[in-house]
Amino acid sequence: MSSIVVQAFITLDGVVQAPGGPEEDTEGGFEYGGWQTSYVGGDDDGAIIMEWESKTEALLLGRRTYEIFAGAWGVWDENAAGFEGELTRRYNRVPKYVASRTLTEVGWKNSFLLGPDVPAAVETLRAQPGGEIRVWGSGQLISTLAEHDLVDEYRLVIYPLVLGTGKKLFPDGFPYTRLALAESRALASGVVINIYQRSDAS
Repeated sequence: MSSIVVQAFITLDGVVQAPGGPEEDTEGGFEYGGWQTSYVGGDDDGAIIMEWESKTEALLLGRRTYEIFAGAWGVWDENAAGFEGELTRRYNRVPKYVASRTLTEVGWKNSFLLGPDVPAAVETLRAQPGGEIRVWGSGQLISTLAEHDLVDEYRLVIYPLVLGTGKKLFPDGFPYTRLALAESRALASGVVINIYQRSDAS
């Protein structure tokens, strides 16, 4: 059986929109794109992400996140040094499963559309032998997965920052979810990494 693992860079007020760059996602007039980048390089969070990504056997993405990833990891140089090259090689190799109501084809190699019944398709993927199926971004998709109890783990990299606006990982109306804290560690920058897994408690 595979595991559905949601990973997110998230602020103290729960915002996950556009951590990586100014133009990553400006929907709703969001002006703080790239908020995560000022914390990069001063800690071991990059090594932690690489450790996590070494376990990625597939990506599960919503349409917008797929297009962002395909326009970045899908075209970057696999021979680049360090973090960029390693992730580019891995993301090109693994299958990418895309939830979309509008796309009719996907051009990034090893990419597949899930079809109209996303929960059923994901349940089938999850039931197959394998490792971690990674979800980045994809807020609407995460809500759908949570509604059908298909998320096994949330890995949250929490930044000591309040933006006051932006898309949230757990917005109003998110399905009731009870989790157990599996691991927590604080970095020198003030960033806290919390890993939550599904709880047997109701």
